[in-house]
This record gives sequence, C-alpha cells and structure tokens, in this order.
Amino acid sequence: MTFQILTLGCKVNTYESEVMKEKLLSAGYKETEDIADIYIINTCTVTDTSSHKSLKTIRQCLRKNPQAIIVACGCMVQADPTLDTLKDVSILFGNQDKSKIVDLLTEYQKNKKQIIDIPNIMDVPFEEMVLNNFDRTRAFVKIEDGCENYCAYCIIPYTRGKVRSKDPKLVMREIEALVSRGHKEIVLTGIHTGHYGSDLGEYHFSSLLRDILTIKGLERLRISSIEITELDEEVLEILKENKVIVSHLHVPIQSGSDAILKSMNRKYDKAYFENKIKEIRKIRPDISITTDLIVGFPGETEELFQETIDTVKRIRFSKIHVFPFSLRKNTKAEELPNPVDEKTKKERVHRMIALSKELEIEYMEKFLGKQVIFIPEKWEEGTLIGHTGNYLLVQAKGSKSLLHEEVPVKISRIQYPYCIADKDE
Repeated sequence: MTFQILTLGCKVNTYESEVMKEKLLSAGYKETEDIADIYIINTCTVTDTSSHKSLKTIRQCLRKNPQAIIVACGCMVQADPTLDTLKDVSILFGNQDKSKIVDLLTEYQKNKKQIIDIPNIMDVPFEEMVLNNFDRTRAFVKIEDGCENYCAYCIIPYTRGKVRSKDPKLVMREIEALVSRGHKEIVLTGIHTGHYGSDLGEYHFSSLLRDILTIKGLERLRISSIEITELDEEVLEILKENKVIVSHLHVPIQSGSDAILKSMNRKYDKAYFENKIKEIRKIRPDISITTDLIVGFPGETEELFQETIDTVKRIRFSKIHVFPFSLRKNTKAEELPNPVDEKTKKERVHRMIALSKELEIEYMEKFLGKQVIFIPEKWEEGTLIGHTGNYLLVQAKGSKSLLHEEVPVKISRIQYPYCIADKDE
C-alpha cells in the first residue's frame, strides 16, 4: 500500500513524522506523491490558523481519495478529537503512539472500524523514538517532550503533557548513528528543550550537551530553541569552550514589554533577557540570536507595543518570527480583558516583520567580504544553497559534488534573503 505523510507545525512534529515514515517503509509500505492509499496528517494547534490548516488538510485528503485510510494525529487531535471533520477519519491518535503507526494500520485494516487512541497526555511516559536517517545534511533529534511553563497564551502543555526526557544513552546512540551515516549537523529539539533532565535527577541539559560533544565526527550541534532562563552558567561555559555548538541561538522573547510579559506568565522581565543576551555576546560576539514574538496580546496598547519595538531594536535580533496573538480555549488568556482587534494585530505584525527584515540585513552585512563556511543543502542549476553555522542563508556557484560538504566561501553581496558568495580558492 502507498502512503503520504503531511506534517504541520514544529520541528518535533517533523521528527515524529520521519519516525513514522521509517516505520512504514520498514514494514513494506511505499511512499508516493500521487494519490495514496493512506494519508497521515500530523496536526498542529498552536494557533487558530494552524488548527484551520490541519482541518483543511484532512478535508483535502478525504476528497482526494474517498477510499483511502485517513489517519489524523498530533496536537489538534489531542486537544479535541470530537471535531466534526474528524468523524470521517479512520484512525485518530494524539501525541502518544506515533511509533506504533504500523500496528494501528494493521488493526484498522483487519477490523475496518474507526480507531480512537487518545490516552491522558498528563500521565504517559516518554515515547522512545529513534530516527536512523534524515536523508539530508541536518538531522533533528528529539530529546524531550512536554512543557510545564503554562504561559497564558499557550495550549501546548495540555496537548503535550508534562516534561519527559529521552534516556541519555538512547540520545547518544541515535546521534552516533546519524553522524556515522554522514550527517554534518545535529539539531536538538523538543517541546521545552532546555528543560531536558528536569525529570532525571542530577542529569541536566548541560550534562547532555557535554556528553554529545564527545562524539567523534560531529561537526555542528544546534539547539532548536531554548528559553532565556535555561541559558545558565553551565550552558554558557559550554558555549564558550566548544565551537562545535554553532553560533546561533533561537531564544523566544514573546514580548518586549514588562507589563505584557507578566500578563503572559513568562518567567523573566526585559532587563533579565537583555542582560543575558549581553553575556552571550561577550562569549560569541558575532552570534546570531533569533526569536519568537507575539503581537496583539490582550492589553497590548500602542504604547506597550512601542515598548516592544524599542526593546527589539536594543537587542538587535538577527531574525524575528512574528505571530499575531491567537486565543486558544482553556488557556489563561481567555480570562484577560482588553482584547486587541484583528486589524490592529495585522498592522502590528507588518510593522514587526519590516523591522525584522531591517535587522536581518544589518546582521548579514556584518559578513560582507568575510570568509564563512557553509554546508550546501540543495543544488539548483549550478548554484549551491545552504546555511552557515550562524544560519546565514548562502547562495554560491559550485558543483553538485559539494552537496553536504563544508565549503569555504567569501560573502560578496547581499541579495535578501541570500548572502551571495564566491567560492574561496
């Protein structure tokens, strides 16, 4: 039988979809881009838009092949398996048992009855998953699941459950296998990555970093996202002493206003955030700091939004992922007064994206005339495209044989979103 997996949302979902793909291929199923016998939609619900996209994707698959086995899993299903669109879905499961996809399909094909497999996510262990090959330069490794921060806007703790950490020995074996298969870069990912180890006693995120950095052949280690409060002295010391960790950190700020940060139930104020970024830049002056930011949170006046703009300009992020506030059911934000209208949210999103582009270009220009090393991820008509360790997107002429290799180049000009480079002879 043939299958397609359609993935929405975060890098954790991407990882879990790859695990499902490997399981299916090993069991004899065949992946296709044509009309499939099985459609698996790995859903997201972090915003209202992502939920709508997930439902739209399911409906499209139902229309594409009415005889197909439709599987819906992930955060949207975990949050509400009773949604009307889901009544026609063959198999429903949330954020547990993705590694059991073959068993679930076998059961459905045998009984031809809808399967609903959604345990209480607050009371499940870490689901052990191992990915053997990403077939690309950069490989993601899921080390953690769950979050217990309960930010006022966020539904994820209710769809992913409590913090659960992958066994460190399993993490090491997975990374060693990926490196042995030629992957140059490993990206550590999780729902609350920096909280890894909070359920493991004396073994913390920094302990895992130190162990991973002993793996021979590992050229780049990237942290997908980490909270500012988790960049403690131990993590910063590792950043200082080991260049295998790339010069790029994604640190969500969410707002640059103390009043909004408090209302969001974030665990820091803007002074703490700014001071920590200064510490990081003392260690790595040219490091790329990217961030997530929500605009239009309830109570965000024009004055408070301007405070966020001022904060962002002082910190000078190299890229900002901007999201309009999206109200999620059963979150604390439901109780907050003074909602911001959609028109104002949209206008603020545009203003912040414009500022992000300005800051991106400013950061890129720092590297004009400088040599950098990038790893090409794709080749298009004589042009190599890939990223440096600090996540500059580089475009350079070169041979297809250089794909997935470290290539030294010199940045000659900026053609947003690319740094145009010449191969360094």
